[in-house]
Amino acid sequence: YGFRGFYDRRHKPVILNSKVVDSIQLQGGTILGTSRGGADIKEIVKRIDMWGLDMVFVVGGNGGNAGANAIQVECAKQDVACCVVGIPKSIDNDILLMTRHLALTQHGIGLVKLMGRSSGFIAMQASMASGVVDVCLIPEVPFSLDGEMGLYAYVRTLLDHKGHAVICVAEGAGQQILAKGEKETDQSGNPVLKDVGVWMRDLLKKQFKEADIKYIDPSYLIRSISTISNDRIYCKILAHNAVHSAFAGYTGCTMGLVNTHYVMLPIPTVIQDARRVDPHGKQWNRLRASIGQPTFEGPQMTD
Repeated sequence: YGFRGFYDRRHKPVILNSKVVDSIQLQGGTILGTSRGGADIKEIVKRIDMWGLDMVFVVGGNGGNAGANAIQVECAKQDVACCVVGIPKSIDNDILLMTRHLALTQHGIGLVKLMGRSSGFIAMQASMASGVVDVCLIPEVPFSLDGEMGLYAYVRTLLDHKGHAVICVAEGAGQQILAKGEKETDQSGNPVLKDVGVWMRDLLKKQFKEADIKYIDPSYLIRSISTISNDRIYCKILAHNAVHSAFAGYTGCTMGLVNTHYVMLPIPTVIQDARRVDPHGKQWNRLRASIGQPTFEGPQMTD
């Protein structure tokens, strides 16, 4: 609990070992706790002497390092043998003489590829829900890379103003650029998609050499999480309706929820085409307004 943890009796010392710190890199915040201002330096040195500490490591920014210096000076005054060492941590990157600190990563680009061969609903809804996505690319909306209105220019603007950018791309996005007119199909007749995630990762690395590119492809992992209560109820209702329909003698139909009503739909009708995001509809434009995404227009170049 910061400097106050030395003498505030509400907080007991925590013994750190490999078991305690295991997997803490996956968590935010600090397992050590923190405090701000008002440190009693003499009381801190008294506890250092009482506990027999010969090393004290202070993780902090300008204030933390100033406190470490005050502790070191007081230890010297009281003839307490203890090495006091600072570890820089400042999200502002404002500690003198240092190029960077552990709390700051500049010019980082996070690229996440999600499922969605011909429809971008997963990418669109995940981007809306996350609140951190800057760019969402889906199959229904073509985009360009180059030019003043292209993706590269916008990502550069994000890096200059925010220091980072998060891009969510559906697996079927960008095929008009990536495939270059090629139309391969698999044994089932489905189009063979090029890997837009790896392709875009490599392009971003080439275009933004100074940036730290993090690429994540969860693939089918998004299907492996446990269902939420609403989904469980929905699935039970669909199952019940399917059984009722079969017992009633209906065939060639599928269950669905349409405009708040559970209905039977003819299978030939629903398989005519895939449901797609409407580029001019409310959902897509609501997302664009929420994250401030422009329309990426300009020459479609990849080199």
